[in-house]
Amino acid sequence: MLMLMLMLFMATISIILVLFLPLILIIANEATPVENIIGLGKSLSPNGNNNNSNPSSWLSSSGNFAFGFYPHRDGYALGIWILGPDNTVVWTANRDGLPLPSSSTLQLTPRGLLLRQGTEEEAVAALNITSFSFSNLGKEAASASMLDSGNFVIYNASRGVVWQSFDHPSDTILGGQRLINGNKLVSGVSKTDHSSIGLFYLVMQKDNNLVSYPIKSLSFPSDAYYATGTYSNAPITTYHLYLNQTTGYLLIRNDTDLMTKHNLLFDNSYYSAAQNKNKNKNKNNTTIIYRATLDFDGVFRLYAHDMITKDSSIVSTWPDTVCSVKGYCGFNSYCALADENPFCYCLPGFDYLDPNQNTLGCRRNFSEDKCSEDAFYRMVPLEKLAWARGDRSYFQAQMSEEEDCSSSCLKDCNCWAASYDQNSMICTKQQPPLRYAKRIQGNEEVPSLKFFKVRNLNLNNVSSEPVPETRGTNQFIKTTSNKAILRIILVTSIFTLIFCSTIGISCHLMSKIRVLKYKRLLEIGDLGLNEEVALRRFSYTELKRATNGFKQELGKGSFGAVYKGVLYKAGRSRRFIAVKRLEKLVEDGEREFQAEVRAIGKTHHRNLVRLLGFCAEGPKRLLVYEYMSNGSLGKLLFGDERLLEWDERVRIALDIARGILYLHEQCEAPIIHCDIKPQNILMDEFWTAKISDFGLAKLLMPDQTRTFTGVRGTRGYLAPEWNKNTPITVKADIYSYGIVLLETVCCRRNLDVNVSEPNEILLSGWAYKCFVAGEVHKLVHREEVDKNVVENMVKVALWCIQDEPVLRPSMKSVVLMLEGVTDVPVPPCPTSSSI
Repeated sequence: MLMLMLMLFMATISIILVLFLPLILIIANEATPVENIIGLGKSLSPNGNNNNSNPSSWLSSSGNFAFGFYPHRDGYALGIWILGPDNTVVWTANRDGLPLPSSSTLQLTPRGLLLRQGTEEEAVAALNITSFSFSNLGKEAASASMLDSGNFVIYNASRGVVWQSFDHPSDTILGGQRLINGNKLVSGVSKTDHSSIGLFYLVMQKDNNLVSYPIKSLSFPSDAYYATGTYSNAPITTYHLYLNQTTGYLLIRNDTDLMTKHNLLFDNSYYSAAQNKNKNKNKNNTTIIYRATLDFDGVFRLYAHDMITKDSSIVSTWPDTVCSVKGYCGFNSYCALADENPFCYCLPGFDYLDPNQNTLGCRRNFSEDKCSEDAFYRMVPLEKLAWARGDRSYFQAQMSEEEDCSSSCLKDCNCWAASYDQNSMICTKQQPPLRYAKRIQGNEEVPSLKFFKVRNLNLNNVSSEPVPETRGTNQFIKTTSNKAILRIILVTSIFTLIFCSTIGISCHLMSKIRVLKYKRLLEIGDLGLNEEVALRRFSYTELKRATNGFKQELGKGSFGAVYKGVLYKAGRSRRFIAVKRLEKLVEDGEREFQAEVRAIGKTHHRNLVRLLGFCAEGPKRLLVYEYMSNGSLGKLLFGDERLLEWDERVRIALDIARGILYLHEQCEAPIIHCDIKPQNILMDEFWTAKISDFGLAKLLMPDQTRTFTGVRGTRGYLAPEWNKNTPITVKADIYSYGIVLLETVCCRRNLDVNVSEPNEILLSGWAYKCFVAGEVHKLVHREEVDKNVVENMVKVALWCIQDEPVLRPSMKSVVLMLEGVTDVPVPPCPTSSSI
């Protein structure tokens, strides 16, 4: 009986389980979100859709985030975005890569995610700033998932995380994500272009201070425009920036005990209102997605996205206004609010580089040729203006009156602006370019009065700000006699006749000008192609006329002589150019020459001299470049003029490294320069360093060099492998850059026989001896510089000039070490030097 009852009980339990098991599973699924697992072999394509086996994106289980292809420029990019009306992008792979074609595919394999473009493939995991690859770690991918937090994760077979997007933020951090100590966010170019060549970055410094800087700065305290003030001189523990995904708190938090050091929102009145609004919507706040983004204008903003209403709002901003962002306006301009919107105005005496883009900066609207003529200039005061302390200042003295300061600048050919502090009675003279200028708003204290040197001919050029219109009183003409009426009729008739005659003469002249312009276009063979769209093809006659018969030679190098020229454009000011006449070219046809030149013309970077056009007529081959008004780095380092200041040399070294990084890793096809030296580093009017003569090695004959047969380059900068008959790689440029870096630090040539001590003749050997002895200060003479910065740059240079190419770092690593993002290990002794 007992056995029978037990059997009946077991049967009853079985029936209950069968009947209610589906219901139990449904309840469990509702209680625990289902993670979308992406298995091996799954793939994406830009033209796919989410209903077939090859979609364009993989969604998170909630449907709030997507990972895949999104439209970018004239192609596609790979990234993560918040699904909504605007599809807000929060992460992008290979931010600086070219747009992907529609034929691209992305597939999850044991090697990781493989991106195929036709027959080419590369690991997406290697497209971020850490050069990560699965093969280096000996791990294989088994699955992946787009999580509801916005984190895309790749797992191994034991569900361990092999790679995740949260470890490599671009310009955004999401709820639950950290910006760890030493890492940074880099702003995009615009709202739709997320390339990392933006103008600003936010870094969690190793001193635990969260700071925002312009990208083209030396990261000095004077360059910062926002900081949390959480720094410590000798940090025992490291902190990171953390965004709480539930509350939206932005915290600077300890790595170990999660102790909060600072909450950015504690100091902002917007916080409580935003939190109360979110609590009313959902107690657990699960419908709100928070993101903190360093936007393209340099402002760090905290956004809240309501995934029910599909609305987004700004919770808080750092700093409060765009005009507080240093570098938002370009050189020689200042920021002011117009109807609560930021606008960049030119300083007196300057005009916009591009009137359609006021943030690009301004250039002087007159030359220095008449500096000695006092009557040609006058000084104009401008109140309620401030700029960075010490910005391009070269003179300070105490003066009793502000008029004395203004008069002193007017008589000084090097002075283009002056600042007078009425409290300390200190007069400071400035040279352009002027940075970080800002209009003082409201009742904010005005630090000093500014004076600017302008042309006397332009009497109204006090400020580029629009002058408000004023209402005048209506005046009525009262006529009291027929004589007055006749006078009015007579004067009106005369003016009408003159006006009609002027119109007739103007129309005749305009028709003549159009005919002459058309004939000129037929003569030079250029029907007006926009130079921004394609390289312009010049005729030899046109370039000969532009250079006045190749009269003014700027210099002569291994590629040929360079001449100064000028182009005149109808309705626009003149434009100076540099024309390079190439000599001893490879015996290729015109089509091959044009192909090489157009490949060079596709390169666009702020630290590369821009190629404007070319000429190919018979045996004549000429290249037309933008004119660099401040000459070469070699002239500045080794010339008789005053030495470059230390901070300028540090900035120039970074400019050169960023330009070489673009040539090596960010071009459509890598370019080996083969002749990196100070003479090939040119300075524009804003003292930005730009690399010239890149990509020309293929155009020269093998013996076209000044020192070695069959070798490209210049003696003193050649890597050892040039003399070993081994294949030349980008590491040859790394060696040359190391020599240039040492010369820039020390302001002397690598080989100098005129020094007092024999062990100082070869700079590279002397630099290593000073480093080992802890005496790097000897390399920079009597300058007041930070010894740690000098030592860091010398160590980077010594790594670059190692005899074995495999020991030299990549240019990406060089940039990160110079920026202070990664530490520089102690280098071994360079075993040889190319002299």
